[in-house]
Amino acid sequence: MKNVALITGASGGIGKELARIHAGHGGDLIVIARSQDKLDQLKNELEEKHGIKVLSIVKDLAHPDALGEVFDEVEQAGIEIEYLINNAGFGGRGKFYERDWEKDLAMINLNIIALTALTRFFLPGFVKRNRGRILNVSSTASLMPGPLQAVYYATKAYVTFFSNAIAEELRDTGVTVTALLPGATETGFANVSDMNHTAAFAKTASAESVARDGYNGMLKGKLNVISGLTMSQKFMMPLIPFVPKRMLLKQIRKLQEV
Repeated sequence: MKNVALITGASGGIGKELARIHAGHGGDLIVIARSQDKLDQLKNELEEKHGIKVLSIVKDLAHPDALGEVFDEVEQAGIEIEYLINNAGFGGRGKFYERDWEKDLAMINLNIIALTALTRFFLPGFVKRNRGRILNVSSTASLMPGPLQAVYYATKAYVTFFSNAIAEELRDTGVTVTALLPGATETGFANVSDMNHTAAFAKTASAESVARDGYNGMLKGKLNVISGLTMSQKFMMPLIPFVPKRMLLKQIRKLQEV
């Protein structure tokens, strides 16, 4: 396999579109998700359309043991990863003290632990070869606290700041780390997180446009890529640090109430 991108959460949404974009550039793929059927469909589509090779790995990355298993499988196959795209993640709406703890724990494991572990496993090889691109899919939610999605917003804050920090550590190498911060996007996220009928998801960007922004930003080695915002959101985003915190919390909560 050549010019290989490993993409987690590749069975739908932004991850699936990232796989299509990379295949369109002639690159081979390792795609990871929980659904064998969806991965098989994607593999068949991309191999037939682009003549590339796709290795599919069925894993639930919320289980810590799965992370080492993925790395071992790639290493044993003798595959060098050029692009690591940590896309897998999910959210959940509700008051923290009322939500199912097991779901929030799984969210932390997937959004934070899986992303961090896979980065740690593959990054030494990137540094040794002095080349490689990492794209970590965060969210514009990472820029503020999120009442009614307290854990999700906090996990994405981790993703953005972790990505930025190691990007600086790697500044004198040929390796780059980019954080993609989408706004509300047309994926399965809203349905899983119970956000379908909220004001926050009244207008959504296409998964393809967000994925393309992220992929191009990764190739350019950008630090952060913000994508999928409306004009009013683009205007408001730089003002967030200057809004009184209580007022900001109240506004964010209203956006997530049904």
